[in-house]
Amino acid sequence: MLRDVAVIALPGVAPFELGTVCEVFGIDRSEHGVQRFDFAVCAVEPGRVPTSMGFALDVATGLERVASADLVAVPAYPFDGGLPEAAAQALRAAVDRGARVLSVCSGAFALGEAGLLDGRRCTTHWAHADELARRFPAADVDPAVLYVEDGPVVTSAGTAAGIDACLHVVRSELGASAARVIARRMVVPPHRDGGQAQYVETPVAPTAAETLEDVLTFMAENLHLDLSVDDLARRAHMSPRTFARRFRAETGTTPLHWLVGQRLLLAQRLLEDGEDPVEVVASRTGFGTAAVLRHHFVKRLGTTPQAYRRTFCRRPA
Repeated sequence: MLRDVAVIALPGVAPFELGTVCEVFGIDRSEHGVQRFDFAVCAVEPGRVPTSMGFALDVATGLERVASADLVAVPAYPFDGGLPEAAAQALRAAVDRGARVLSVCSGAFALGEAGLLDGRRCTTHWAHADELARRFPAADVDPAVLYVEDGPVVTSAGTAAGIDACLHVVRSELGASAARVIARRMVVPPHRDGGQAQYVETPVAPTAAETLEDVLTFMAENLHLDLSVDDLARRAHMSPRTFARRFRAETGTTPLHWLVGQRLLLAQRLLEDGEDPVEVVASRTGFGTAAVLRHHFVKRLGTTPQAYRRTFCRRPA
């Protein structure tokens, strides 16, 4: 169970990336039904820690605090300066004793310096992906995703993707309901589809008439329906080919992949908060049958609906 979170603020730490971790794990939301985390920001040497924005932080806690953490996070920092050996040792020791480590943006370079990316799939900001792959050739760098989990190591892309990665950790440890509560308080989506490709380049901004906001809203509100690309394209007043191209440009993924993701999020909520049989959950979420729901659950989430309910259901069986 995730209870204790420590963040290592390295010299030159990026305030926003540090803030994303603080916002998800550092605020007491127990009054909203989310477990409170023991949370601390740590420094290699307690005291003044300069940030990338010209001001400094006063960090009173040293790396000894990392020894008790279930999750150790490393926000973005100027990676050209390398990583202090004490921080590398603390990260390796965390993984050795079974803790998770998480990086935001260029924080992935710290995990690489600690030897934690070797043989693992990982990511970072798309602008740094080539450099990460060059420095750590034993790592499998995927520049197209928002975050990656490979064993105890979670790496995320630039800036706001750190929120996605942190919410993923909350969701996997405490369930979708906890992630939704935190996301709602932060006014962000609990889960974003697509990858970094949608942010690398935006060729021509669509006009208001071309955006798919209305169609996406319709899809989200009617997940139980049989939604085909042809039907959705007609609703958007586009050809199926144009619709598919516009959908990928706006969401970074295909209509089918987006639908499956949204349906799984709804299924997780129904399994956590309700008592409907799995067959009913499958029908209400548009999967049709329990077998189809189970297939997508296993493929995307690595578990079955029944096992998920046993783990995260709020009500006694």
